This record gives sequence, structure tokens and C-alpha cells, in this order.
Amino acid sequence: MSHAQIASVTLVALMMVAFLWGRFRYDIVALVGLLAGLGLGIIPASEAFKGFSDDIVIIVGSALVVSLAVARSRLIENAVGKLSPHLKSTQLQVAFLVVSVAIMSAVIKNIGALAMMLPIAYQFARKQGISPSTFLMPMAFASLLGGIVTLVGTSPNIIVSRVRSEMLGQPFSMFDFTPVGIVVAAFGCAFLTLAYRLLPSDRRGSVGMSQALDIKDYVTEAMVEETSELARKTIADLRALGDDEVHVIAILRQKREMPAPLPDATLRPGDIVLLRGETQALENIVAEGGLKLVGRDRPTEKPGNQEPALTSEAILGPSSPLIGQTASDFGLHARYASIFWPSAVRANG
Repeated sequence: MSHAQIASVTLVALMMVAFLWGRFRYDIVALVGLLAGLGLGIIPASEAFKGFSDDIVIIVGSALVVSLAVARSRLIENAVGKLSPHLKSTQLQVAFLVVSVAIMSAVIKNIGALAMMLPIAYQFARKQGISPSTFLMPMAFASLLGGIVTLVGTSPNIIVSRVRSEMLGQPFSMFDFTPVGIVVAAFGCAFLTLAYRLLPSDRRGSVGMSQALDIKDYVTEAMVEETSELARKTIADLRALGDDEVHVIAILRQKREMPAPLPDATLRPGDIVLLRGETQALENIVAEGGLKLVGRDRPTEKPGNQEPALTSEAILGPSSPLIGQTASDFGLHARYASIFWPSAVRANG
């Protein structure tokens, strides 16, 4: 072997090791490998950066930009939020995710489409109390099936079109793949909707730090601004925006604290609400409700504020509006996170 061949093989081998190791970013490894090839003289300087002017790179890069724009617009999550209450069974949820990913993969990059639907899959798994793997593998196959429907669905389609253009003088158009691709995608999605039961139902991921510490809910503070969507709306509207996964612990209004507000309490501009829930649900509330996070610089502990929690007893009078209601009717557990009897409240005597 010549010196150039030995250097080329060695450089490619080192790059493969770096890719498999995963310690450094892939783009950094590729760029360092390119510069090393220039330094060793195995890559001509005039050809080193020619790939950046290739049409395929521009098309793939543009598809990634469109995918990110759709993800940040939250259009998909808003649409799914309206449909999710009607998807009660696991099979309906799998069918919805598979079809959605396949359709999205036909018009944007399949990887981007899959990434946008992952949070929704985890939300379904959490509500159903099942392993996320029930949804993830069917979604992965659906993204591949949807990618074969159009020219921009997946990178190999673009490469094949480029080769056809060089050999025959005419590339594939946007929907030349559709007649065959849509039939394969339809049968594949139908199979995935039924065959997800073949997956191991007891497969779980490794226990993360949050699970090891049993951290279930987080608490954050957010301000209702004049332009917020939730301004002059009720606590019930706020909870509906978060699919009832976020609870309002208290409202701070003009330096006066209103603990455990009722669902019909109205939010006013300038109110600071103390929210408790899971991270994703809190992020959705803040983003879709137009709230402003506050209290990040506030100390977590105040000197002398070490008093234990207090309990009290109360007797309901004969005319109390709480008579005949259960504790869940007026959100006792959600508002106070305490232990209560589920039976209806009765008047004393």
C-alpha cells in the first residue's frame, strides 16, 4: 500500500472509532477528519468543501429547518391536545401515533416528525401506566414508511433522484414515489396498529435519577401578564389547558396570598400563581397560557421559616354549600395534597 492509502485507511478507522465512542459530537469528528485529510495531503484543497455546495445538502438542510419550525410552532401538540381525550384505549393511541408520524414523515424529515411526536407518546404511556416502548417502536417503523411516500421524506430518495438525473438527465419529481410508497405505508401502518402486541409488555428502561429519588411533581411560580391567554380566565381553564395535570397551590395577588383557590377563581393580570405538576405539563401551561416564570432568583429557604405544617378542624353548619359534596368535588386533595375520606360531607348533628 502506498503512503496515501495507509493514511486514508488510518484516518477513516480513527473516525469510525470516534463515531462509535460517542464522546464527541458527530459533526466535530467529521470536520476534524476533513481537516486532517487536508493536512495529510490525501484530500485536494480544491475538493475539500465542495460538498457544501451540493444540492442534496441544501435540500436536506432545508427540510431540517422546516421540521424545527413546525416543532417550535406547537401546532402538532395543540392539535393532539384536542384529540387525546377521545383516545382512551391503547390500540387507538398506537393507531393515532403511527398514522400521524407516517403522514408527517411524508412532508418533512422522518427524524423530525418522530421527534415531534415523542413527548405525546410519553404522555400517553404515563396516563395509561404502560411502558413507552409500546408506542416507540411502531412510531419508528411508521417514520420509515412515511418517508418513502414523497421525494423529501427521506434522504435516500433525494440521492436516488440525483443519480437518476445524472444517468437519464431527469430527476424524480415530488410525488413519483407516491403510487408505490403510499400503498406500502398504508399496509405497514395497518400491521403496526395490530402487531404492537408482539412487543414485550414488561420492558422498562433503566431507573433514572429522578425515579430513584421518587420525584413526581415540580413546583414553579408564574405571573399572569396583561397579554396572557389566561388573563381573566378561571383556575378551571388553566387546568384544562394542562389536561388536569397541573394544580394551582396558591395565588399571590397584591402581596396577599390566596391558598388553595377554588376552580371558579378568576386570574387577573399581575397575579403570581404557584403551580405543581410534571415538567412537561408545566412547560405547556407556561407556553400556551402566555405566563412569565418568576421567582428564579428567590432563595429557597427563609431564615426562621421552619414552622411545621399546621392542621385544624372545622364543623359544617346546616347551611354550608359543602354539604352533600365529596372531597374531590371541590378539589380537596388537589388543593391541599392531604389524606381525606372520599365519602360525601355531612353536616354536624
